[in-house]
Amino acid sequence: MQISFVHVQNFRKLKDCRIDFSENQTLFVGANNSGKTTAMDALILFFKYKSKFTTRDFTLSNWTAINEIGKKWHLATEFDEIDLSLDSWLQSLPSLDIWLKVENSELHYIHHLIPTLDWTGGLLGIRLRYEPSNMEELFKEFTSSYKTSSALLENDVVDDFKIWPTSLWDFLDEKSNLNRYFSVHTYLLDPDQREVPQVLSEFDLPVEGDAFSGLIKVDIINAQRGFSDVNSDSSENTATVKNLSSQLRNYYDKHLNPTVNPSSDDIKALRAINDAKKIFDQNLKECFSTSLKELELLNYPGFGNPTINLSSRFNTLDGLNHESAVQYALDDGLSLPEKYNGLGYQNLISIIFKLIRFRDEWMQVGRNYINNASKESADFEPLHLVLIEEPEAHLHAQVQQVFINKAYDVLRNHKELRSSKFRTQLVISTHSSHIAHEASFTSLRYFKRAEAISGKSTTSTVVNLSKTFGTDDATTRFAKRYLKTTHCDLFFADAVIMVEGPAERMLVPYFIKHHSKLDNCYLSILEIGGSHAHTLQQLVENLSIFCLIITDIDSTEGKSKVQPDLGKGLLSGNNTLKNWIPKISSIDKLLKLDVGGRADARSFVKVSYQLPIKIKGELGVVEVYPYTFEDSLVMTNRQIFAELSECTGLLKKMTTAAKDTDIANSAKQMYEAITASSAKKAEFALELLYLAEPIKLTAPEYIAEGLSWLEKKLVADKSILTI
Repeated sequence: MQISFVHVQNFRKLKDCRIDFSENQTLFVGANNSGKTTAMDALILFFKYKSKFTTRDFTLSNWTAINEIGKKWHLATEFDEIDLSLDSWLQSLPSLDIWLKVENSELHYIHHLIPTLDWTGGLLGIRLRYEPSNMEELFKEFTSSYKTSSALLENDVVDDFKIWPTSLWDFLDEKSNLNRYFSVHTYLLDPDQREVPQVLSEFDLPVEGDAFSGLIKVDIINAQRGFSDVNSDSSENTATVKNLSSQLRNYYDKHLNPTVNPSSDDIKALRAINDAKKIFDQNLKECFSTSLKELELLNYPGFGNPTINLSSRFNTLDGLNHESAVQYALDDGLSLPEKYNGLGYQNLISIIFKLIRFRDEWMQVGRNYINNASKESADFEPLHLVLIEEPEAHLHAQVQQVFINKAYDVLRNHKELRSSKFRTQLVISTHSSHIAHEASFTSLRYFKRAEAISGKSTTSTVVNLSKTFGTDDATTRFAKRYLKTTHCDLFFADAVIMVEGPAERMLVPYFIKHHSKLDNCYLSILEIGGSHAHTLQQLVENLSIFCLIITDIDSTEGKSKVQPDLGKGLLSGNNTLKNWIPKISSIDKLLKLDVGGRADARSFVKVSYQLPIKIKGELGVVEVYPYTFEDSLVMTNRQIFAELSECTGLLKKMTTAAKDTDIANSAKQMYEAITASSAKKAEFALELLYLAEPIKLTAPEYIAEGLSWLEKKLVADKSILTI
């Protein structure tokens, strides 16, 4: 048994969102404020904490419709006019559809949930919906409160002064009213209608009790985890400090304590504890004998009063109840308490130990379960769902990779879990490109922000990356391999910038920082080259992520490279320009194309390539046509490059060309320099950074145009800048 997918509706940013689950491990990735936490909270609330919903868990725009219901209620003059059915609420209520894949051999687990008499396995749909429990009571309480407050203001002339409740939302938001009048109800779904969320009729009645009791064990590790710090204020409330020692004490007490259901193996330890108690009690009597005799001077105990007798009590758990219970061993027998170890390692050990505890509780391992050793396997939940929010806290890159590679194995490290009888599904939300890099591409679920509609709150949808590339051709294999060689940070970025080569990779960040307003945005810069950028077209379009492609025009004549020029019938050798955007190969057409033609129809992707540059020389203004980034940069900053000295290699050739007052000849020299077999563009960029202050460089026009386009997309979207 396993969860195939869930469908979230009307829960915060997830207005209508399907999330496919991988068989073993599923990772939620996406930019800030894209809905990853929303999805995790939906799973946590519907599965675990059903009475902790708040009004903020409803999709914000839905409250307009709900408040309209309240308005009709308090304006109604006759009771017969009032609609107390669920019909008007259905499009606004938070819900979670869970679709389980159930084998025929597992029907005994879900006997109380079988949808039809002829159903013999497959997908089983269950809807959890947060809805009013008693509509009539809600109506009476709300209208009564509203009328009372309205009556108080009947003679008040101040228009903008209002008293609670001003609306149905205002009423439900106060004094925990929401969970007083609302609760989660469970419905069975038609297994033949699973492609889109089905509409329930008035004949679909809620299922009694907890539908998942005995079916799914749910464990959670929240994002907010604190650890004791050696420099923390000692006056802090230590009860709120979570550390490894407390975790080990809890685990020991539940699974290892020899005083609980002792066996023959524990006799030796228990006898030693008893002997130690006797010796210590004798020592207490001897030490306190003199002091206790002094009490006789006060005529105590005297007649009728009990004699004081000191007796110790040895609890095995007390041995772990101190700050040095967990120590890290060093050389020569030295050790340090756990709080002196790095927070990263504390966090890693803590998470892994929690996973061990979750697994052992599921498999009923330990002293507290010793009397249940003979229980049949049917008494164990067949599915274990573990939810982990942002495990990367305090963990450096390598430790994050260790975690993601080992977490699922830890959850399955039990003899009963070596077969497929019991299933474990691990769901992780993360902002870490290192964790995403180590995970299988097919396990990633990308949360993308949908385009905001006027008057509506922003919402999100989810892309199943296992379905992004429908084929397994050479292009697909290259794209996947390329992503695995990067840090996968494009899955968390506000936008991606693809650049042609190392020179752009080094200098474009300077243009972003000093010549745009994009410095506060999370941008992923990928060096992929014009001949390969198009291989990521399907991924970029599926993610609907803003993408700026900074590439070279790469003019050719036949199979030979040539200097760009108009009217000579030249073609571009750049696959991105020919096959993606703008799907034009003619150099003449590319150089004359307007700004709008260099972006896709949805305006999510824009390509920037070298544009004509007008330079004033001795013979007047001359228009030149750069071939790549390097000659475009030098032509745009001729004066700066002409003044550089002590240059070598490609940079020396470019500075020499920049000094030529014959503009056409200068452009030709630059073209010949960058197309020579000895040209080393990475060294050109490195030497330039060494000799010149990048902040003084002006971005070539085609790059400035691209950054300006991206700036308008991101800076105008306030939600993208929300951190």
